[in-house]
Amino acid sequence: MNEIICPNCKKAFKVDEAGFADILKQVRDHQFEEELQQRLTLAENEKVNAVKLAEANLKNALQADLAKKDSEINELKARNERELAEQLAKKEAALAEMKSKIELAEVEKRLTVTEAVKEIEKERDSLANDLKNKETERQLLEKSLLEKYSSELKTKDDIIKMKEDEIVRHKELKLKLSTKMVGETLEQHCEAEFNKLRATGFQNAYFEKDNDSRSGSKGDFIYKETDESGNEIISIMFEMKNEGDETATKKKNADFFAELDKDRVAKKCEYAILVSMLEAESELYNSGIVDVSHKYPKMYVVRPQFFIPIITLLRNAAMNSMQYKSELALMRNQNVDITDFEEKINTFKEGFARNYDLASRKFKTAIDEIDKTISHLQKTKDALLSSENNLRLANNKADDLTIKKLTYGNPTMKAKFDELGEEEY
Repeated sequence: MNEIICPNCKKAFKVDEAGFADILKQVRDHQFEEELQQRLTLAENEKVNAVKLAEANLKNALQADLAKKDSEINELKARNERELAEQLAKKEAALAEMKSKIELAEVEKRLTVTEAVKEIEKERDSLANDLKNKETERQLLEKSLLEKYSSELKTKDDIIKMKEDEIVRHKELKLKLSTKMVGETLEQHCEAEFNKLRATGFQNAYFEKDNDSRSGSKGDFIYKETDESGNEIISIMFEMKNEGDETATKKKNADFFAELDKDRVAKKCEYAILVSMLEAESELYNSGIVDVSHKYPKMYVVRPQFFIPIITLLRNAAMNSMQYKSELALMRNQNVDITDFEEKINTFKEGFARNYDLASRKFKTAIDEIDKTISHLQKTKDALLSSENNLRLANNKADDLTIKKLTYGNPTMKAKFDELGEEEY
C-alpha cells in the first residue's frame, strides 16, 4: 500500500499498486502531453522566428540588391543624360545652321519666284494680246468668207436639195412598181407632168401616144405644135425607157437610138428625145440634158425631171425661128425660091444646137466648180475651227497658269509657298 497526499485538500489516502500504477500512468500521460504541447509550442515559435529571421535576411538581401540596382540605374541614367545632352546640343547646333541655310534659301527662292512670276505674267499678257488679235482676225476672215460664199453655198444647197428630192421621189416611185409596170409608169408620169401644164403653157400643142405602127415600129409619144395659121412650130418624137433594179440584163441608152431615129423620120418629126432611167449610175446622163446629135441628128437623152424643160427649150428656140418659117411659108405659097431661107433656118438650128451643147457643158462645169468651192469652203472652215480650238487651248493654259502648278512636284517649294500664304494672312 502506498500513501498519497492530495495536493488540493492535503489529505493522505492509500492506494494499492494497481491504482497507483493507474494514477502514475495518468500523471505520465498528462505530463507527456504537456511536454509535447510545450515542445510543439516551442517548435512553432522557433519556426516562426526562423521564418521571420529568413524574411528579415531576405528583405535585407533584397534591399541590398535593390540599392545596388538603384545605384547602377542612377549611374546609367546620369550617363545617358549626359550623352543625350551632348547629342541635343549637337542637334540644336545643326538645326540652327539648317534654319540659317533655309532662311537664306527662302530669300533666294522668293526672289527667283518673283522674277519667274513677272516673266510668266508678261508672257501671259503677250499671249492674251496675241490671242485677242488672232480672234479678231479670225472673226473678220470668217465674216468675209461667209459673205463671199454664202450666195454660192445657198445655190449649191438648193441644187443638192433638188437632186436629193428627185432621187428620193424616184426611189419611192420604183419601190411602188412591179417589173411589168416600170416602163408604162414612166410614160404615165411624163403624160401626167405634161397634162399639168397643158392648159396654161401648151394650149395649142398636140401630145398623144403614137399608135401608128405601119412602118414596123412606133414611138411612145408625139408632140406637135402649130401657130394660128397652121404652120408647124415644132414636132418631137418621144421614147420612154425604164427598167427595174431587179432586171438581170441591163440595157443601155445607145441601144435605142437607131430605132428612135427611124421612128422620128417615119413620123416626120423634127426632134427625137429619149426619156430614160437606164444607166442610173452614169455621170454623163445624170449631168442634165445630153445631146447625142453627133450620132443621130437632133436627138437628145434626158432624165424624167428634164422632160418639161427640154420641151420648153426646144419650143422657145422654135418660136424664135417662127418668123423665118412664116416667111418661108408665104414664099412657098407665092412660088418664090426659098433655098436661101431654108439655109438660114438650118444655120439657125445648127447654131442653136451648138449653143445648147455649149450651155449644157457650161452647166456641168458650173456644177463642178460649185462642188470644188464647197469643198474649199469646208477645208477653210475646218482650218478656222482648228485655229480657234488651238487659240482656245492656249488661252485656257494661260488662265490655268498658277504658282502652285509651277512648283508642282516640289514639296519644299510647296511648303514655302504655304508658309508665305499664312504670313500674308
